[in-house]
Amino acid sequence: MSNHLAIATVTATLQRMLQNSIQGDVSGARVTTLRPDSIGTATPSSGVNLFLYHVPMNYLWGNSAEIQRRNRRGDGAIRSRTALDMHYMISCYGNEAELEPQRLLGSVIRTLTDFQKISRDTICDTLEDAHLEYLNRSTLTEQFAEVSFMPINLTIDELSKIWSVFFQTPYCLSMAYKATVVMIEGEAVGEKALPVRDRPPIGPSPLSGRPQIIEVTNADDRVLPIEAQSTIVIRGTALQGSETQIRIGAARINPTRLSEDEIFLDLSSLPPETLHAGIQSLKITYNPTGTHPDRAATIESNLAPFVLRPTILAVALVDGNPNGRGKRSGDIEVTTYLPIQPQQRVVISLNEWSVDRPMNYLFEIPARSVVTNRITIPFKGVKAGDYLVRLHVDGAESCLVTDQDPDSETYGWYIGPRLLIA
Repeated sequence: MSNHLAIATVTATLQRMLQNSIQGDVSGARVTTLRPDSIGTATPSSGVNLFLYHVPMNYLWGNSAEIQRRNRRGDGAIRSRTALDMHYMISCYGNEAELEPQRLLGSVIRTLTDFQKISRDTICDTLEDAHLEYLNRSTLTEQFAEVSFMPINLTIDELSKIWSVFFQTPYCLSMAYKATVVMIEGEAVGEKALPVRDRPPIGPSPLSGRPQIIEVTNADDRVLPIEAQSTIVIRGTALQGSETQIRIGAARINPTRLSEDEIFLDLSSLPPETLHAGIQSLKITYNPTGTHPDRAATIESNLAPFVLRPTILAVALVDGNPNGRGKRSGDIEVTTYLPIQPQQRVVISLNEWSVDRPMNYLFEIPARSVVTNRITIPFKGVKAGDYLVRLHVDGAESCLVTDQDPDSETYGWYIGPRLLIA
């Protein structure tokens, strides 16, 4: 997501895009970002002025499930996010006798027609500009939605009101454009409560299709989570045929045990790279019984999803420094059984192992470029203490260890994995 520098970064990027275009069309023309009432006094003799005059909320993005899912406390959200549009007044001025304003406007329209979106490479070029050092901490490149430009079709009445009310200066040849969408992310740390340890059984949820998969659950108990070491059971109808296989992604797997209405698969028998934490989907394929494999059409079931929980193998404090008021900042290193893909959203949650007003925190892992089993998560503003650690990969939450010793003082409590932040 984008930090507070996103708005200024969009303006600076647009300014550089237009400057590269107009300087070849009108000699000496420059792109400025001043108030329109400064045109003619604080600007060159000819050029384009880019002025941000209105920043409304984008309610379409702000109310969408994608954004709201990450804004709700306790549902993977780590920060608040605000969706914005940016309205620009682009004014062109110069030698009217040589039609410079009209030539410049044509150059602007051509550029914004050719480049309707700001690419990440273009933003990176802007942030590397030595004259824009004040923007080098911008994180606009990490925003999942690209910023696009589109013209705003203002009437003569609307245009005259903007110039007379907003700028109170004589009109010059202008056109309005809208940049959408900019997502500004807050810095407040989110929270997530501990999970419910016991749940009542849930009934099957049938899906259509033949053969038909009704549910995919843990073979030991349908309410237990599914991890990479679990055995799963696929329940449905007409699941058995000639050369029955289970397809998970691109992998084709022979079942551990099968019957007409149940198929068992030991996930621990699969190479870890076959799986990934988060939502997985599988289907059953086979040839009709009694047909020759070369002449029979493969029969496929419906696609059935299941949630594969990540497994934490080790967690360690790489670096932890005090930053005042008993708070700590640093890095946490987590090693997982399943590899984590670069495009997956990963959040770590810390719950203080205490009964005296325990603290809890959520931190999102920065963007990555490689597949890895070991990730480093920066944290800040954490109270010193002993914490239970969970990892959330695309919404799939790693399991906590429960004390199973009846003679223990902490019997039935969550006891791991834990991390001491001193």
